[in-house]
Amino acid sequence: MALYLIGDVQGCDAALGRLLGEIDFSPSRDQLVLLGDLVNRGPDSLAVLRRLQALGDAAQCLLGNHDLHALAVACGARPAHKSDTLQELLAAPDAPELFDWLSHRELAIFRDRILMVHAGVLPQWDTAKTIALSAEIMPAIRSKDAKNFFQSMYGNAPNAWRDDLQGAERQRVIINALTRLRFCSAEGEMEFATKEGAGAAPEGCMPWFDVPDRATADVTIAFGHWSTLGLINRPNLIALDTGCVWGGCLSAMRVDGGRRELVQVNCEQAQKPG
Repeated sequence: MALYLIGDVQGCDAALGRLLGEIDFSPSRDQLVLLGDLVNRGPDSLAVLRRLQALGDAAQCLLGNHDLHALAVACGARPAHKSDTLQELLAAPDAPELFDWLSHRELAIFRDRILMVHAGVLPQWDTAKTIALSAEIMPAIRSKDAKNFFQSMYGNAPNAWRDDLQGAERQRVIINALTRLRFCSAEGEMEFATKEGAGAAPEGCMPWFDVPDRATADVTIAFGHWSTLGLINRPNLIALDTGCVWGGCLSAMRVDGGRRELVQVNCEQAQKPG
């Protein structure tokens, strides 16, 4: 069995189809973990969700910030942005089933000795805590009152973790770390305005994975989200958002048995950043 991690698809179904062809993916033999942002900004979010849903247990998917936003729009908790490309998905006859499927994806996965998240992990969290905090959020996303959860999900405050956080503030910090984090201070105070690469760290901040003595330093972490960071393939770090939707490429990394085999395809449809 081959295990492939795949970076941000963002509605680029044609590129995803070509990538699966390049790796000769077979759902009866192989498995995928997609690192979040399955939908939005690209041209065919509907086809992406239909394709991944049809793969069943052969495809595990993380929720990214764009996926959570799509769920918020779908339940009426948030209006669509001008830059969203979700109209076809929202109007599809099978939209309820697809959004229900999407709501049952995860925020963090640990398998094959790799911790997988969409964006990042705060320096205070070890692997077990990251998985536990992810599990705290999932019942709210899947509940009949999900609209209330999504209405309170947006915002940048609090910008740091405390164990005594409760309610919407606790949920917001967990969501922001796992799906939006790029830069933070050594104490884990998150900064959300800067979207450039690692060299553009604001004063007092650094890429979350460069925080000294972070609690996950002893585990390999795979993530997407940060297209301006690009590909990273270090012994303890795999970054796979290579900007497909912005005219870059879509990346897969085979990781079973300790492998690091990279496969990439160019994206044929570039969008303007926004």
